[in-house]
Amino acid sequence: MLSCLVPRCCSPLLHLWAVLLPIVSLDTPNHHQDHGVKDRPKLLLLSFDGFRWDYIDRVPTPNFRRIMDKGVKVEFVENTYITKTYPNHYSMVTGLYAETHGIVANEMYDPAVNKSFSMETDSMYDSRWWEEAVPLWVTIQRDGGRSGAAMWPGSDVQIHGMFPNRYLQYNASVSFEHRVQQIVEWFSASKEEAVDFGVLYWEEPDESGHNLGPQSPLMDAIIAGIDEKLGFLMSELKKAGLDDKVNLIVTSDHGMAQLSPEKIIELDEYVDRELYTWVDKSPVVGILPKEGKLDEVYASLLDANPNMVAYKKEHIPERLHYQHNTRIMPILLEAKEGWTIMQNRSGSFMLGNHGYDNTLRSMQPVFVARGPAFRQNYVKTSMRSVDLYPLMCHILSIQPLPNNGSLLNVQDLLSSLPAFSTPTPAHPPTPPKANRSWEMSRPLLQEDLHL
Repeated sequence: MLSCLVPRCCSPLLHLWAVLLPIVSLDTPNHHQDHGVKDRPKLLLLSFDGFRWDYIDRVPTPNFRRIMDKGVKVEFVENTYITKTYPNHYSMVTGLYAETHGIVANEMYDPAVNKSFSMETDSMYDSRWWEEAVPLWVTIQRDGGRSGAAMWPGSDVQIHGMFPNRYLQYNASVSFEHRVQQIVEWFSASKEEAVDFGVLYWEEPDESGHNLGPQSPLMDAIIAGIDEKLGFLMSELKKAGLDDKVNLIVTSDHGMAQLSPEKIIELDEYVDRELYTWVDKSPVVGILPKEGKLDEVYASLLDANPNMVAYKKEHIPERLHYQHNTRIMPILLEAKEGWTIMQNRSGSFMLGNHGYDNTLRSMQPVFVARGPAFRQNYVKTSMRSVDLYPLMCHILSIQPLPNNGSLLNVQDLLSSLPAFSTPTPAHPPTPPKANRSWEMSRPLLQEDLHL
């Protein structure tokens, strides 16, 4: 069993930031007006895994257009590194970079406890992998609200002693329509039982993007099918009388890049596989050298291939926010866009993949939203996915925990500005008021998160 870990490599400067952070406990009273059972705002967050930002313009998507006409669209969303499913879905509901919330990859190894995590094994249900952060469904429940989750990564794990009030155990064979009907039922329950915050997940178009590649013309029908599924959700909300009551955010965890069998990097050409352990998969590969072999393995990989960058952990660019956690391996390999890292060509190969640098356009997800909290027919140029968390907390009228996002960055999406709204400062922010989340560029420490 794993323990809740404090990220290593924390500098004295970070401890100074920790002192400056506001003390926010999970029992902090609501900073907005008190909401009883009758009038607490409602919010549904929907993720179509791997839905790239430009898919909505590729084929007719009338249901996405309906949301945009009645709500908002963000053209450029910078998600978190690495651009994989589990790290980004947890960032959305915590507002934290992966180095802080601890879900640093789909496949992880924790050397402090000698345990491994994989999204394909029961290890993902060990709650202590998840407890370096607090997801939004736990926070709202501790604030007196209710939550429901339909297959969202991590939502069927007991985190800090809690499951969502209503949730579905993950089962990929359960149809999107059934997931929708279940979550609409939870929103439609009696006032005492109805959920206030819901999360809904669907595996496509990610699965098809991997198998076909995003440039395949066969993807057109997959994208059109996603739009139809969105239309089904909107129809069910309307039939339940929730269309004008539930704020709906539709987004994704990442985009998708086209691969080619001509663009493969074989590590066996450069380093003896007996010298290291392979952790996680292409295009960002964690390398755990055998004891005493770090420098040898790194020297072998440093300039091995012009289409691959090798970093020692401490040299990973700060802009990626991907250094300060024991689950990040001592050596990180990153392929250039469109390239695949394999040990040799005997492994399986996909025509599409994600995980690359989060500033690449191909890695960016879609973002549209509508509802009483949002403006109508409004297009915003850019945001960060970590900004989604303080935005959702504001809509739900709950106090956010310390996070890497900023409500100031996304307040223009709202139909009415927050009472504390001020222009984004040109200099480092002054200590925050009680009703503001602290805007961080540095990693947050465990003591900052008040777990």
